[in-house]
Amino acid sequence: MLTKRIIPCLDVKDSRVVKGIKFLELKDAGSPVEIAKRYEEEEADELVFLDITASYEKRDIMLNVVEKTATSVFIPFTVGGGIKNSENIRSLLNAGSDKVSLNTQVVKNPDFINQSSKKFGSQCIVIAIDAKKKVTSYKSQVTSWEVHINGGRMPTGIDVLEWAKEVESRGAGEILLTSMDHDGTKEGYDIELTKSITTAVNIPVIASGGAGNPDHILEVFMKAGADAALCASIFHYGEYSIKEVKEYLKKKGVPVRL
Repeated sequence: MLTKRIIPCLDVKDSRVVKGIKFLELKDAGSPVEIAKRYEEEEADELVFLDITASYEKRDIMLNVVEKTATSVFIPFTVGGGIKNSENIRSLLNAGSDKVSLNTQVVKNPDFINQSSKKFGSQCIVIAIDAKKKVTSYKSQVTSWEVHINGGRMPTGIDVLEWAKEVESRGAGEILLTSMDHDGTKEGYDIELTKSITTAVNIPVIASGGAGNPDHILEVFMKAGADAALCASIFHYGEYSIKEVKEYLKKKGVPVRL
């Protein structure tokens, strides 16, 4: 059985790691380089670095911060935010990232997934999906979610489940699924959302949004079938260490790397 991965997330704005609630009320959490070093020492399986305002501000990602962070850690490192073309991807891979996370640009131009996967290999193409529950009438019994882009600022009208299937068919190697409704709440992952995607696709799904304690991480693995859990607040502010979480998961029968 493949081990489940614990992945700290570094949301970066103005060269600082920040964390908010439901993509709002961002608070400073420290230096990305120093935090990345700490997570490697704590035996994180991977790191995700997201330049969260690059797409909204229509600028390229901060390569200097990526380079400094990448040279400080030796675990797999995914970078996303503001990636618009193949040259951006090439620059990030050359700067030290192992994988890239694509969101806004591939929603606008889905063929970019095919092109990127063919050119760089599907193993380094992660499609980030920011999902928000649709407001439906009280009579509706069907739950659905809508894809948002530009750092969660813009709804697209695209159904999350259909989009997940499409990105897989176009060559994505992995999906980073974030529940905007649960993000930063520490009330647990959106199990219904995550399970709907893990059962619909055959590529790995990283669950994101809502981790508040080890039980939440256990739940998203056992009940929703996630392949990895992305966490931020509980690690950034020292509420739990990665080792504590992994030891807890192992005791509960979840295969993890220790």
